[in-house]
Amino acid sequence: MKELTDAIRKLAESQKQLAKQACEQYSPLVNNIINNGSKDVNHICYTLDFMLDFCFDEQMLMLYRRLCRHLYSIDQHAAADYVRYYRDMWDEEGVNTLK
Repeated sequence: MKELTDAIRKLAESQKQLAKQACEQYSPLVNNIINNGSKDVNHICYTLDFMLDFCFDEQMLMLYRRLCRHLYSIDQHAAADYVRYYRDMWDEEGVNTLK
């Protein structure tokens, strides 16, 4: 049983490390999109697609939210879709709602 617990702990730690690396990679990309006022909906959606996998992490969720807000100013329907995708994948009973 201890071996299983240790394996799960290592897996969780590895997941945290991957999320940290993803944040480091996506943070400049999100900042660039927002700071340059990009209106390339396809590029923004493509970026959100990949970020969504890491939204269990609070920092990544904050980046995701920022990019969703930016997208909302360009395409409200697409932004609403990405809020829904997040909720479907990560939000249990409205605990971590995107605002």
